[in-house]
Amino acid sequence: MNLHEYQGKSILKSFGVAIQAGKVVDKVENAVAAAKELSDETGTEWYVVKAQIHAGGRGKGTVEETGSHGVVLAKGIDKIEDTVKGILGGHLTTAQTNGVGKMVNKVLIAEDVYYPGESEPSEFYMSVLLDRESGRNVIVYSTEGGMDIEAVAENTPHLIFKEVVDPRVGLQGFQMRKIAFNLGLSGAAFKGMTKFINSLYSAYVGCDASMFEINPVLKTSDDKIIAVDAKVTLDGNGLFRHKDYAEMRDKTEEDPTEVEADEAGLNFVKLDGNVGCMVNGAGLAMATMDIIKLSGGSPANFLDVGGTADAERVEKAFGIILKDENVKAILINIFGGIVRCDRVAQGVVDAYKAIGKFPVPLIVRLQGTNAVEAKELIDNSGLDVISVVLLQEAADKVKEVLA
Repeated sequence: MNLHEYQGKSILKSFGVAIQAGKVVDKVENAVAAAKELSDETGTEWYVVKAQIHAGGRGKGTVEETGSHGVVLAKGIDKIEDTVKGILGGHLTTAQTNGVGKMVNKVLIAEDVYYPGESEPSEFYMSVLLDRESGRNVIVYSTEGGMDIEAVAENTPHLIFKEVVDPRVGLQGFQMRKIAFNLGLSGAAFKGMTKFINSLYSAYVGCDASMFEINPVLKTSDDKIIAVDAKVTLDGNGLFRHKDYAEMRDKTEEDPTEVEADEAGLNFVKLDGNVGCMVNGAGLAMATMDIIKLSGGSPANFLDVGGTADAERVEKAFGIILKDENVKAILINIFGGIVRCDRVAQGVVDAYKAIGKFPVPLIVRLQGTNAVEAKELIDNSGLDVISVVLLQEAADKVKEVLA
């Protein structure tokens, strides 16, 4: 589950991570009051107004309606209202929104932390995530903060550092000091960075996160270390332990079809292909998607109906798949282990009849318990359904109907 910047920062703060203070507003008329309150708390006189959407590259992105960027510096309280007007309620397009603007429903008014002092501010990159190959957590960091980390990795890979953490023993002191040293820090900034890293790693583990990405981590002109941004992804499987975090979910930032599927208890991910898939079990779903690809098609979705596939569930799955105008055929591939194949077949028949005229070819492969009875049920239904036994037959039929 992805979080907004202000939500991620609230989690970081609860674990003792120093953050750039800010106030969230969802109405232009509240912006000035929020800025004044922030000024009273921090003493800031300049304000950074940030669009709150689930996408990176906001500073370089453009609001379609106004031409404003998604991150703008307001140099004074008198600039706040116009700055917020230029962002809030508009559609922000960034390099990560696939050419489609995202509605900005909230903005974060943050303090200016790039104030003058004894030294120049420095920006670093830091993230904590799981290295699936080693089964260990890894801290990725770089001196090139504030930049596109993918570009840094491609053009200057020697500036990307990694520190692998064994979850059985946790983050060690020497590892924190090594990171601070590699970032070229000393004195108060060195001590501040070790504390920052320790708190950041505690937050990552403590909230069951999949990723924490802070870009930039800022060393201020007076050697404080703070998180200026926060991109946080929580592991959905751990949300049952964090009811307060689960309430942070913003469904308006998600694909409406995926939200509908989730509410129906279906595991669904929309893809860009032309063949809809309805399968039970993640492994079988992946194999089905491979078969579709090898047959010359392209999967339009990942949809796992789970262990129950009655008429209501199948009809709901059909409805979700058919919302995609790119779907030219649907392949149902069910293994009857927990659920009997004839029950699934009856569900398919009932759902087909409930929908009425089916708009695309439907290929059904049911194997496992009562597979023979299931095939007979579909063959004798009188419906325009292509029933197959072997997976290769299914692939051949997909190829045939797409020709």
